[in-house]
Amino acid sequence: IKDDTSGEYMRTLLKLCGGDDDLAGEFFPEAAQIAYKMWELSAMARVESRATIHPADNFDPGSDAEALRKAMKGFGTDEDTIIDIITQRSNSQRQEILQTYKSHFGRNLMADLKSELSGNLSRLILGLMMTPADFDAKMMRKAMEGAGTDESALIEILATRNNQEILAMNEAYKNAYHKKLEDAISSDTSGIFCRVLISLVQGARDEGPADIEKAQEDAKELGDACNDDSSSMETKFLSILCTRSYPHLRRVFQEFVKCTNKDIEQVIRKEMSGDLMRTLIAIVRSIKNKPSFFAECLYKAMKGLGTDDRALIRLLVSRSEIDLLNIRKEFKDLHDASLHDFIKVEALCGDTSGDYRKGLLAICGGED
Repeated sequence: IKDDTSGEYMRTLLKLCGGDDDLAGEFFPEAAQIAYKMWELSAMARVESRATIHPADNFDPGSDAEALRKAMKGFGTDEDTIIDIITQRSNSQRQEILQTYKSHFGRNLMADLKSELSGNLSRLILGLMMTPADFDAKMMRKAMEGAGTDESALIEILATRNNQEILAMNEAYKNAYHKKLEDAISSDTSGIFCRVLISLVQGARDEGPADIEKAQEDAKELGDACNDDSSSMETKFLSILCTRSYPHLRRVFQEFVKCTNKDIEQVIRKEMSGDLMRTLIAIVRSIKNKPSFFAECLYKAMKGLGTDDRALIRLLVSRSEIDLLNIRKEFKDLHDASLHDFIKVEALCGDTSGDYRKGLLAICGGED
């Protein structure tokens, strides 16, 4: 209510609301019990990641290369053929097509696609043709180039990638832009937000199982830190949330409810602000339910006036071979509408090209 309203209207709504639910655990023990049970279920859940794009059967890179060349040769471009091939092949198969295309025609497929396509369709297809590491590196670059910084993109990528993905992205960034990603982040951000991102970009998070005794100690340290000055509190939250393994942090957050009678996300929202708050909440939500976190990111990219096409493309391309089917389910559960329908409406409103919409829907993969 505070974020979206103002004046007398806001004051009236807040009075009707009756209180700040960030403190619900202090007044309503059942709220803390629900939070504790939620983290317990999160720790026990074994959800299989399900993609929407899979390796094509009877794959023939030579045939695909021939079809793509034909689609771009001469007057006009056959966008349908390009979309049908690129969105129905896995990333490793697309890399084979790249090499075969160059062998057969002595041409660079990426350059040909860039010259034949335009706008959001070009960004979508070229994104699919890149390796995941190269794509993440480019998205980080785009988030930091120019006058402004896309903090949401930096947070989304660094808060959700595992160590191997982050290290591969670091290498891809250095190869593509001849500069360390860490140095780029240091130049473009500042303060505690910069420190959190620098910590995450190391790709050095623990990967072991939960240590029950250590989790209790970490939970107590986080709880005690809430009584410290803001700088000490922020440093303590950074040191634990950015370095401990996901299974361990699930246990820490569960023990935190025991120690404080509050959920960790409530405390972060109440005690912190700005990009630091958003980063730590992204980490917490990613640990709690990563597909649900991405479903919310997709919703935010499409809701309201205008679509954030860069975010929409980034999310669909990066998750298409990992867990986009899981994300579709969470999207439907959260918003009572299919991701497919949302894309169909938003892409139509935001872009006059039906080809862009067709590409997005092909990646989405189903109507639910």
